[in-house]
Amino acid sequence: MQPLRYFIVYKPVNMVSQFVSTHQVNLLHQLDFAFPEGTHAIGRLDQNSEGLLLLTTNKKITKLLFQGAVPHQRTYLVQVKNKVEPAIVEKLANGIDISAPNGSLFTTTPCLVQLVNQPIGLSIVDKPLHPNVQTTWLEITLTEGRFHQVRKMVAAVNHKCIRLIRTSIENIKIGVMQPGDVLEMEEEKFYQLLNLHAK
Repeated sequence: MQPLRYFIVYKPVNMVSQFVSTHQVNLLHQLDFAFPEGTHAIGRLDQNSEGLLLLTTNKKITKLLFQGAVPHQRTYLVQVKNKVEPAIVEKLANGIDISAPNGSLFTTTPCLVQLVNQPIGLSIVDKPLHPNVQTTWLEITLTEGRFHQVRKMVAAVNHKCIRLIRTSIENIKIGVMQPGDVLEMEEEKFYQLLNLHAK
């Protein structure tokens, strides 16, 4: 039996979090890395988001990470249009109603939201904003991950999401990784950094 393998990836924008698709989209197999057969993403990042994505050949990890008794933290850097006032930060942090399936509303769980300076060392985007466009950077740490949740949260307070970067899941961080980078990690360290205890 082949040993189980674990990878951390900086998923670029305009790439979906899978290896095969019936649609004409950029896929994970286009990254410059020879992933072994059976590799799959743990959770997802939507096509227009970027940052940390975990991959593995271990089929048990997704359930351990996202369906375990202890919720796991995910942190995002979010660039939005216009200035975000402290009252809006507090509103986002306390929980806010966002759209859910079938036209219903879902109230987000209270989370950590803070204003941050523009991050240093980010990759350059293909279509830079006009210099006169005012933007704000937020750091949002969640323990839940509804479909497009972060984008819906900032939209609910009338701010358009321009850039969304997942920077960490628990204690695994992208650090200085750049879009397209892939790192392989030993199993013991992978479990330790994700605070997973059952194999």
